[in-house]
Amino acid sequence: MNAVEALDNAALTGKAIPRITDSGELSVSDAYEVQRAVIERRKDRGERLIGVKMGFTSRAKMVQMGVDDVIWGLLTDAMLIESELSLDPLIHPRIEPEIAFLLDRPVRSPADVGAAVGGVAVGYEVLDSRFADFSFSLPDVIADNASASGFGLGPWHPVPRNIANLGLSMEIDGRIVAAGTSAAILGDPMRSLNAAARLAAEAGIELQPGWVILAGAATAAIPLPAKSHVRVTGAGLGHVEVTTR
Repeated sequence: MNAVEALDNAALTGKAIPRITDSGELSVSDAYEVQRAVIERRKDRGERLIGVKMGFTSRAKMVQMGVDDVIWGLLTDAMLIESELSLDPLIHPRIEPEIAFLLDRPVRSPADVGAAVGGVAVGYEVLDSRFADFSFSLPDVIADNASASGFGLGPWHPVPRNIANLGLSMEIDGRIVAAGTSAAILGDPMRSLNAAARLAAEAGIELQPGWVILAGAATAAIPLPAKSHVRVTGAGLGHVEVTTR
């Protein structure tokens, strides 16, 4: 079984696999090819692309992984969570608070980004590494679509002037489990948006109107328990909630 099939099957069955790099070398460029191929399998099953997610947007995470740039993954419509999430197919479910951008114009280069943003929202991302023990190298996590599993969004708002320093908090069953600010996202979430445009251009992907860009996490990811209620709040942006089963 090749890496593409193994990763796709792991996501479908909820059964973890060994790291790809345990059985051979995998370059970053090859890892992105694996990522795209897995997404193509999902598209063949009827899913469609609706955005991208950014990863390693905190300096601490970059240092931990030994990198000096962000990574990204692709979002499909099947990953969008409305209000309830079954954890049955997930292997290592974790959740983190996010800042999300909505595009209302195509983005062909970073120069297009400022005029393309149609709104901003507080959100969350559900992460789920397909690798055993949540252990991976940089190429592994890129191939695994940057651990993307699902995401939810609050209401859209105009971009606030203080987007670089918005307070965010996350509660599980009424208890605050994480709190931070949007400054944790590369110092300003707009920088993450610019990075998304740069990486998309390098990959030959045009960011489309209606797409969502998850700018990155404002805090560390928190294990997501079953039968719990999560509420993420952003200052001036309202909140978004999800119940797990």
